[in-house]
Amino acid sequence: MKNLNEDQEFIAVDFRTQTIDRIRFENCTFKDCNFQKLFLFETNFTDCEFINCDFSLVKFNQTALKEVKFIQCHLLGANFSDCKSFLLSLNFKECQLSMASFYQLKLKGTHFKQCKLKEVDFTETDLSQANFDESDLEGAIFENSNLEKTDFRNAFNFQIKPELNHLKKTKFSSDGVIGLIQHLDIIVE
Repeated sequence: MKNLNEDQEFIAVDFRTQTIDRIRFENCTFKDCNFQKLFLFETNFTDCEFINCDFSLVKFNQTALKEVKFIQCHLLGANFSDCKSFLLSLNFKECQLSMASFYQLKLKGTHFKQCKLKEVDFTETDLSQANFDESDLEGAIFENSNLEKTDFRNAFNFQIKPELNHLKKTKFSSDGVIGLIQHLDIIVE
């Protein structure tokens, strides 16, 4: 594989059989590709789109993800925590992200649309202005997270402790407010 891959489409490629460390992909589309359990090292993806790809248990070690879209992808247990933070920009639609880690990342304005985010680690993550539209956040961990102007109005199954997170102009539906007080062991009828 070339060191720089531009404007290419990769269909049904099993990247587990290739070495893609220190490779750059710019304006590429990946469909039905397999990255499962890869340890990506200093790989750069810029303006790329992944459709129905499997990134389960991937480690993004010093990998750059700039303006990257994941659509209908499996990212079960994927560790984004070691991505390069410079210009990190991600968006997810209809993705399986359960047990993934975004620990200490800056994900300002990130959209999670119709995603399964069960037991995802958002500890110390900047999620200001993020949107969790129709996403399942059962067991997701929010601790010391910046949730300023974050939109949870159509999200469900979340539990957020206001005393442990930064909430300012954060948006919740009236039904979703239960996710803010559930830990208090009180009864609301």
